[in-house]
Amino acid sequence: MAGAMGTPVKKRIVVLSGPSGSGKTTIVRRLTHESPVQLYKSVSATTRPPRPGEVDGDDYWFLDNQEFRRRVAAGEFIEFAEVFSSGFLYGTLWSELDRAWAQGEWAFLEIDVEGALRVVQQYPEAVTIFLRTPSSAEFERRLRARGTESEEVIQRRIATAEQELRQADRYRYIVVNDQLETAVSEICEILKAEEKTYNAQ
Repeated sequence: MAGAMGTPVKKRIVVLSGPSGSGKTTIVRRLTHESPVQLYKSVSATTRPPRPGEVDGDDYWFLDNQEFRRRVAAGEFIEFAEVFSSGFLYGTLWSELDRAWAQGEWAFLEIDVEGALRVVQQYPEAVTIFLRTPSSAEFERRLRARGTESEEVIQRRIATAEQELRQADRYRYIVVNDQLETAVSEICEILKAEEKTYNAQ
């Protein structure tokens, strides 16, 4: 299992985090097509049931609670957590990172702050990027514009976002998603520079 033996070999890992409403999903979609470096988008595992149109192995690896916990006990996750107090577990399987590295690509993880910090504990060289909105007011506006969540869920996400923002300075880069094109361009420049640094080692 890659990394399990504490090998000092540096690995290509990009971690993107940010509160709900910061635009992560759109930016991830753009980066997987436009990044100047080869990215392999890690597919997270979860115990929540699939939503309409979601595909196992594409959107998520959908596992039942027993299987998820069996894999946790077997050491198959680099990080996992219960998200938004939903009762559902989410995590990143080592096999996803191994697949990226076997193809000579950057493992691209879109995960929460807690998971990101766990990854960095094991891979301090990971390129960590925190995506945020220009202001908390803009963040709340975007959340409400979705029109898909109850007031209770919105307030919970706002509280979670405030906690995550307090951790933002633990990331190597903070990107403000004010204009989508600018944010995508900025992240592409970060990845280009990091690839150059990696190749120079």
